[in-house]
Amino acid sequence: MPPPDVRTGSPRYGAASLADHVIMVAMAEYTYLVLSLPRGTTRDAARQILTEHAERGGWEIDRLRLYPDGRRRIQLRRKVIRVVRTF
Repeated sequence: MPPPDVRTGSPRYGAASLADHVIMVAMAEYTYLVLSLPRGTTRDAARQILTEHAERGGWEIDRLRLYPDGRRRIQLRRKVIRVVRTF
């Protein structure tokens, strides 16, 4: 087998099998909630709504979009915790 390429670590000639380079990573599973706030909503009111969702429901901001007309679209997420049954 030829020496590995310094940049990629894969052999210079021929392709290594895909299984040699797969790294398994446990990804967290999330549930999402989308809030739409009208354009008349003040920043303080929006902050209060988001704070209540965070403190009471465990939500965190995933995406926030402020439209040119003043509307806000907020996507919140929280981790799904799977309970494993024990005997």
